[in-house]
Amino acid sequence: MEEHFPMKKIIDDQGNLIDSSYENDIDEELVRKLYYHMSRIRLFDRKAISLQRQGRIGTYPPFEGQEASQVGSALALDSDDWLFPTYRDHGAMLTFGSDMTRTFLYWNGRAEGCVPPEGKNIFPAAVPIATQIPHAVGAAWAEKRKGTKNVAIAYFGDGATSEGDFHEGLNFASVFKTPTILFNQNNGYAISVPIEKQMNSKTIAQKGLAYDIPSIRIDGNDVFSVYFETKKAVERARSGEGPTLIEAVTWRTGAHTTADDPTKYRPEGQGENVVNPIERLENYMKNNDFWDEEWIAKTEAELTQEVESALEAMEKYPPAKPEDLFDHVFTNTPPQLVEQKESYLELIGRE
Repeated sequence: MEEHFPMKKIIDDQGNLIDSSYENDIDEELVRKLYYHMSRIRLFDRKAISLQRQGRIGTYPPFEGQEASQVGSALALDSDDWLFPTYRDHGAMLTFGSDMTRTFLYWNGRAEGCVPPEGKNIFPAAVPIATQIPHAVGAAWAEKRKGTKNVAIAYFGDGATSEGDFHEGLNFASVFKTPTILFNQNNGYAISVPIEKQMNSKTIAQKGLAYDIPSIRIDGNDVFSVYFETKKAVERARSGEGPTLIEAVTWRTGAHTTADDPTKYRPEGQGENVVNPIERLENYMKNNDFWDEEWIAKTEAELTQEVESALEAMEKYPPAKPEDLFDHVFTNTPPQLVEQKESYLELIGRE
């Protein structure tokens, strides 16, 4: 089946253009925009890991290695579109317009971290696997019923394709031709289970065949391939042609979360030959005279300051209140939750 879904690439690991049909579409402005956002989210990601190790935020899911998949896809959207992330897609969320301070707040256990900026259609990160897919399809269906051109993108990992929500979402999207981009980041592992032990399918893209959904398999570390193929899917959705399933094959360099030890299940040395997406874009920039040391240094300094300022703002917030766990779930809180909350507050009072 892999021969029916060859991996789409525009540049190779050395940054050479291997698909000349995009030569006129790639200019310095686009290259700098992609580099800026990929560098921005990597700085955020590395800072968050450091904060978790210091006990300043909670358990955190790294995404380094998946910057091209998240940035390239998010930049292909318009500002009025919908974004439905997993717990690992805060890079896409930041690129699409999430506030960095609130993103830090989310990983520090505060409900404010779930609130998107005014006017941005960004759902809170979905921790349950694949539940965001039917939500995205539903939002896209609503936009279609309202007569808008807005689309919805749902992010999910390879493990999500084994969940019923994935199949239910694809079936509904297919039947009602909803303007949905189903964006899979296949990094080869659903936590500790390698993909070959999770499914017999050779690709995730082929799973769209059962639902008659156009599918494509792309190199998820090639930011140009991600950006242009997602744009095609977005344009197709806006034109009323329905959903597209995109499988972005990538590699997450770190652990599943900061509470995980991948050496327990990943073979030693696996992934060492993968050229990370930022290095790959840097190679392209150097090959095409887009590399500017002064601009790079200035950009890094600005992004470092942004991350530090966002962190400083986050840490000015008071600690999260555990009793918030009982609020904002039901319009009318059930008696058992009221009792539990009262018991907790009584316990805190005794301490």
